[in-house]
Amino acid sequence: MKKDKLKISGMHDGATPSVFENAQKLRDHMTETEQKIWEFLKMKPMGYKFRRQHPLAGYVLDFYCHRLRLSLEIDGGYHIQKEQKEKDVERTIYLENMGISEIRFTNEQVLNDYETIIEIINSKLFAGTPFLHPTRLFAKRNA
Repeated sequence: MKKDKLKISGMHDGATPSVFENAQKLRDHMTETEQKIWEFLKMKPMGYKFRRQHPLAGYVLDFYCHRLRLSLEIDGGYHIQKEQKEKDVERTIYLENMGISEIRFTNEQVLNDYETIIEIINSKLFAGTPFLHPTRLFAKRNA
């Protein structure tokens, strides 16, 4: 069995107070596209809780579902710069090593093809939902 690198109590993996402060500033000043995605995610689609601007080590994840180990990133225009691309690759490798999968969307995708973005997110959430036999569902309701 794989060791859980991010137990619930360590879900920030040593993020410093400055990373937490930066995350708070980012929450206070979300971009239009982040706000649009957050309107969907804050409703806990398929029962999955997402956190916005979640501090993790030296990073701030745009949206993070700890239960699924899923990070959703909305990339603005600066992500096309070579230096930022290199940082993004480094961060993705770190997340993969922590057992976190990452899905990236551009601002343009969110603004111009929102329905497809939601379908992609829902398919990932659906894939993470364990199958429950109908009798187990019935038993839970009557418990």
